Amino acid sequence: MSHLLNLNADLGESFGAWAMGSDDAMLRIVNSANVACGFHAGDPLVMFNTTALAREYGVSIGAHPGFPDLQGFGRRRMDIPLAELEAMVTYQIGALDACARAQGGHVTHVKPHGALSNIACAERKVADAIARAVHRLDPALILLAPAASQLIAAGRDKGLPVVEEIFADRAYLDDGNLVPRSQPGAMIHGAEASLRHVMRMVEERALVSINGKRLPVNPQSICVHGDNADAVATAQAIRDGLVKAGFVLVTIPELAAGEGV
Repeated sequence: MSHLLNLNADLGESFGAWAMGSDDAMLRIVNSANVACGFHAGDPLVMFNTTALAREYGVSIGAHPGFPDLQGFGRRRMDIPLAELEAMVTYQIGALDACARAQGGHVTHVKPHGALSNIACAERKVADAIARAVHRLDPALILLAPAASQLIAAGRDKGLPVVEEIFADRAYLDDGNLVPRSQPGAMIHGAEASLRHVMRMVEERALVSINGKRLPVNPQSICVHGDNADAVATAQAIRDGLVKAGFVLVTIPELAAGEGV
């Protein structure tokens, strides 16, 4: 068994004069960055700066497309015709890739954001639309998708390389979907609690729900949300804990090439 894992974070979520997160600190800890593409967060300058830092620190760059919902941070449901949704996803990936390529880098993976991701996890037609958009743009792009989701199945059926993601700071329902943020217990707070949550899932190779149910998965990449107040401390604790446990942390392209854990 390989002992490769990936640690990723959602970054580049500042906008204009509004700053969010500690991207520089996070990029010194994680292996891969999912960079907002201007629809739910981010703007062209933030996209340029974030991809530049990622390249400087050897962090692989992923597009993090979401709904066109700056006010709601992409966390509100939008019912968009599938053809339009495909075009929106393609547009966002292309915009971020242009920012990265202008500095000698490129986008290597795609991870849907917020409500778009949550819907795609549960609704196959939306998952298929995202997979089609990614595949049409570049079938070599890696789809980073939540473990035990419809998005995983859609990506594999389309022939995309797929990496299964678990969340360090989010709780799970019994069906493998995330506990909605509006419900109690949705967030896992603090570095130590997040580390325990991650280690349990990695060691048992299962999602562990808020009720204790276990769903077998292949956890390959761990996400720490960059907008949380304790994100830097959580990411560092998880990195240290995984390395101490014998895991080798790599970028998402390296993980996909090595077939993960």
